[in-house]
Amino acid sequence: MKLSKGQRGRWSLMAGILLFTLLLSACGSVNSNTTSSSTPAANSGPDGKGCKKIGVSFPETNTSYRWDNQDKPLLISALKNALSITDNDIIYNNANGSTATQQTQAESMLTRGACILVVAPSDSKVAAAIVDKAKAKHVPVVSYDRLINSKDVTAYVSFQGQDVGKLQGDYIAKHYQDYVKKNGTTNTVIINGSQTDNNAILFKEGLHTSLDPLFKNNTLKNVYEQFTDWTGPVAQKDMEAALSRTGNKVAVAYVANDNMAESVIAALKTVNLDKKVLVTGQDAAQVAITNILNGEQAMTVYKPYGKEAESAAKIVAAISKGDDVKTIATTNVAETTSNTQIPSLLEEPIAVDLSNVKDTIIKDNFYTKDQVCKGVAAGAGGVC
Repeated sequence: MKLSKGQRGRWSLMAGILLFTLLLSACGSVNSNTTSSSTPAANSGPDGKGCKKIGVSFPETNTSYRWDNQDKPLLISALKNALSITDNDIIYNNANGSTATQQTQAESMLTRGACILVVAPSDSKVAAAIVDKAKAKHVPVVSYDRLINSKDVTAYVSFQGQDVGKLQGDYIAKHYQDYVKKNGTTNTVIINGSQTDNNAILFKEGLHTSLDPLFKNNTLKNVYEQFTDWTGPVAQKDMEAALSRTGNKVAVAYVANDNMAESVIAALKTVNLDKKVLVTGQDAAQVAITNILNGEQAMTVYKPYGKEAESAAKIVAAISKGDDVKTIATTNVAETTSNTQIPSLLEEPIAVDLSNVKDTIIKDNFYTKDQVCKGVAAGAGGVC
């Protein structure tokens, strides 16, 4: 069939449109493959090599002052220095105590191109799903402060968990006598952290290493022991229940962290037992240091978060360089569900009471004298 000049023009136009459509379709197929879950994250080789986009996921803000106010700036600064990156290369999220939120945030980080994740889990078991998602994209996960229950965690950075509990227990074992005499009882209350946090289990193990001999020979009596959710309101209810059970006869209150200790002190005040019961804590929160100077709290455990942040940045930098993290790990920690040995860097915690606030907290500029001495009588511990 012979086509006119106009018909030939229309056929040429239609053929061009068809060819363009086919090419566009082919390009779309390539793009969809590059974003599939089986390929590495953007700007990174397999398993984080060459990675310069870091996702940081922290668990909450309401159970401890530390996460947003101390760990966050220290870790971001350490990562920037170790990798020569900027704030724009770090994706930061806080889950505000929600395991579901943390998982959604982590998935978003992966979608946005994070090629190494640093995760402090809200729930050690549930966060294993984050590791699974990351592994599918060849993204390593560094477990920060709390160990995620997954054999596929690349590395773990924290403090010696059992040592934290042992420091608290050793302090009680050394100082309980005055409080027993003051209260006319050996009753001891134990308020642990959250059972979904592997650290809380380690703290409890360390504590009982120190105190079980005293419980067994009836030097002290364990009258109440509970896990909590790390929050003050739950800790306060536990303390109130213990006081009710014992007729307000308590000499020692082991409390796993400072936020909860503040609420336990509030419960003791309502029955005129503040400053009369040995109250422990952990995290060296500002309010805890003030309470120690005031005599409301006996001790806390100071964990220099700057060292933890530097260790995490060191691990991340090694992954980015393609180095084996086992070469810089100082120990291995057994993941609880599989017993897999996770390469780890663990820092040493420090017990702090009235006698050494000045030589630890103030000396390290963790807090200033003005911050911790507000409302405290002059001369307390040689600090105020």
